[in-house]
Amino acid sequence: MASCDVADRDSLAALLAAIPAEHPLTAVVHTAGVLDDGVVSALTTRQLDTALRPKVDAAWHLHELTAGMNLAGFVVFSSLAGTFGGTGQANYAAANAFLDALAHVRRAQGLPGLSLAWGLWAERSGMTGKLGEADLSRLARGGVEPMPSEEGLDLFDVACTLDEAVLLPVRLVVEAMRDRVGEDAIPVILRSLIRTPVRRAVRASAAPADPVDSLTHRLAGMSEAERDGALLDLVRTHAATVLGYAGPDAIEPDRGFLELGFDSLSAVELRNLLGAATGLRLPATLLFDYPSTTVLVEYLRSELVPDVPAAILPALAELDRVEFALPELLADSSARATLGTRLQELLARVNGASATATAVEEKLESATDDEMFALIDELDLD
Repeated sequence: MASCDVADRDSLAALLAAIPAEHPLTAVVHTAGVLDDGVVSALTTRQLDTALRPKVDAAWHLHELTAGMNLAGFVVFSSLAGTFGGTGQANYAAANAFLDALAHVRRAQGLPGLSLAWGLWAERSGMTGKLGEADLSRLARGGVEPMPSEEGLDLFDVACTLDEAVLLPVRLVVEAMRDRVGEDAIPVILRSLIRTPVRRAVRASAAPADPVDSLTHRLAGMSEAERDGALLDLVRTHAATVLGYAGPDAIEPDRGFLELGFDSLSAVELRNLLGAATGLRLPATLLFDYPSTTVLVEYLRSELVPDVPAAILPALAELDRVEFALPELLADSSARATLGTRLQELLARVNGASATATAVEEKLESATDDEMFALIDELDLD
């Protein structure tokens, strides 16, 4: 047994050169990895280096320095994050995607290459030992279940007998993923396995079928106090889910999100949940820009319920329903033409009414007192 910094090319070369000829190197299994999570917009050079060095640099050095050794196996431990993506793990996902690509490159060169994109192991390691209940709950909601070590070792043995460059040994809970359909949380690679409901347009007289549509309609018919209450319940419910709390009552409205226990990863997850529930495109820094539930509710209300006369809110909600149905309608050329004609007619009426109102306003501004009194008399008669 010997220790070496595999990411240091000279150290690795010296170690390989020290292997006795009577006991040659026959296989490589690279398992190193280091986490340094953060949202992509805030990643630093140090965080990138922390995640990439033990995987990218080390694996590439092993690839180059063992190329002529006639190895029977070259196995690298990748991660599900490189295939599905991981909240707040852009650097780690990139490092593992490199390992997957390296396995393909080696096989194209006639060399052995296998990348195993592991899911979560039940047995804690240096990388997963700091995961709390909230982290495990987040993974479970995403459909990833911890894998017993015995099962992982069995899958390793099986994977080494298969003629594949990349394999994903992971425990997936399909039901958990299906429950998140409305959040578009199912990775593209799994959408042929997990059937999702077909989105269909609904008549104006029908009840809204989409949760986002339902929310905008409900808010449009509420008073300001009722809207704040509904949005407060929405934010507190999702926040409690992300943090693993028993219920929304555990989320104090005026208490800061960081004080409640949110970090960069859980903040992004809450942003995603609220974005799916409201239909808004929310910034990754949402919880830092609006640091408490109360402040966040004010922001959501301003985005969902524009500062316009209350009488127009139901009409705006109906337009939201049309916008939601557009992708399906635009796929049909006949429906697209009919819709376009109808929308142009409505727009012409709106523009015509605006032009008439403008003309009336200009006329009133220049009217004499006698003309004004005559107009009032005419309106009274009407």
